Amino acid sequence: MADFLMPALGADMETGTVVQWLVKPGDRVKPGDVVAVVETHKGAIDVEIFLDGVIDHLAALGAALPVGAVLAQVQVADGAPAGTTTAPAPARPAQSVPAVTHQGPRIQATGGPSRQRVSPAARQRAQQLGVKLSGLQGSGADGAVTLIDIEAARAKAGAPQQRSAAFDPAQMRKAIAAAMSRSKREIPHYYLADTMDFSAAHDWLQDWNRDRAPEQRLLEAALLLKATALALRGVPQFNGLYEQGSFSAGTGIHIGWAIALRGGGLIAPAIHDADRLTLPELMAALRDLVQRARAGGLRSSEMSDPTVTVTSLGERGAESVLGVIYPPQVAIIGFGRVLQRPWVVDGQVVARHVVKASLAADHRVSDGHLGGKLLRSIDQALQSPATL
Repeated sequence: MADFLMPALGADMETGTVVQWLVKPGDRVKPGDVVAVVETHKGAIDVEIFLDGVIDHLAALGAALPVGAVLAQVQVADGAPAGTTTAPAPARPAQSVPAVTHQGPRIQATGGPSRQRVSPAARQRAQQLGVKLSGLQGSGADGAVTLIDIEAARAKAGAPQQRSAAFDPAQMRKAIAAAMSRSKREIPHYYLADTMDFSAAHDWLQDWNRDRAPEQRLLEAALLLKATALALRGVPQFNGLYEQGSFSAGTGIHIGWAIALRGGGLIAPAIHDADRLTLPELMAALRDLVQRARAGGLRSSEMSDPTVTVTSLGERGAESVLGVIYPPQVAIIGFGRVLQRPWVVDGQVVARHVVKASLAADHRVSDGHLGGKLLRSIDQALQSPATL
């Protein structure tokens, strides 16, 4: 018998509440199955299990359980280790599937031969709002009903949209403040910044987007993210976790992408193996992640295993940003908005598109020399956008 524990869905999480079980005693589960919907101060999260066996016992619905509390007991399959577990180590194996193929919420099928497909979070939200699923057309993969479809159906009915009871902006702000205070108290930060010539990337992006439909176009964020992911391959000291007095480098580059929520607050779920995705795959993953983060359809693995964080302020943001490291990570890379500025090229002052990049890093793991190497590598990658 093995215990499946309440996962830590971020350094600022203390408790979670099981609002829906997607399995029952006697059901067979395998690693990666979504078994529950857990509400935290950041919204509803689809929780995946990492045990192979048969469900024996489930925790009661509605109780606020601390991180590490027993969610379920599983009779493990022959040959599988017993004991207690939440999720495996944050760094995923090299053969893991690219993010765009597994980023969406797990789909439940109901009904007869032409079964309606509904994500767990969408089913929960429909129950909260009183939205009938029958006859509802889904916009997700294979026509699956998503949270966006539920909210749209609610709006179409003319009733005011309700915020999930779990999302309290004041509570989220309090949790973020606690995590960032811990970070500044425990992590010896150092900061570096550099201004990078973004002209080659800007021109390449214009050419790429010119004859493509809006849904196929790339944003600057995709290039910045891919350049960062590739740079981290060469400087792995910034990609990993510092826990129990030592640093463990990630075996995969799982970038936490900082997303501002419409109701206030911030969340940074992971894009898995970002260095291995093409630019269109990265763009699709970003769009999907932002949509689900704001609608409440993230998975536990996306919340628990980022190995580094990137924050990009976008075209309406400030010129630069200096981040605070999200423990137990050891670095955060920030990008301001892309601007036109005077730039010297071959002794001549010309107008160029530039972006200011910053690094906040943990001095227990790295130093300014390595930090400068990382920023130079990002800059070099941006000068050859066609190879990203």
